[in-house]
Amino acid sequence: MRLHFVWPGKTKNRHLLALQVDYYERLSHFARCQITELRESGGRRSAAGIDAASKRISDALSNEDFSVLLDVKGSHMSSDELAQQVEDWEGRGTRAVAFIVGGPDGVSDVIRSEVSLCWSLSPLTLTHEMARVLLLEQLYRAYAIIHRLPYAK
Repeated sequence: MRLHFVWPGKTKNRHLLALQVDYYERLSHFARCQITELRESGGRRSAAGIDAASKRISDALSNEDFSVLLDVKGSHMSSDELAQQVEDWEGRGTRAVAFIVGGPDGVSDVIRSEVSLCWSLSPLTLTHEMARVLLLEQLYRAYAIIHRLPYAK
């Protein structure tokens, strides 16, 4: 299975980038991984800016991907439940899962309505850079649970 991560901009904080790279490399032992960093929207919040950013996200996705939007209003999963979800995707022969981290202004309702699953990492507000690290770490943890590695304890 391929894990595709789609988000706006690059991780600028060097400490968070180091963690992102570390968990990405660990995760790559279990699944093919790809990160697509999209051009960030400039300027102030506006519906047109959100729509333009959402269009870039939509263009980066394949119609064949199972798409997961990280959204504070999404469903909550424990690490064990995420591991079960990953096993389910693999068991059903899911070829690719695309994880979408929206920009600072969020995503359009069109994107929200088109994704396969909305998932909340936490009810807390996280920076986008921290959300990226947490996403990669939790997916690595899910694989550690599946493979009964000591990391998951």
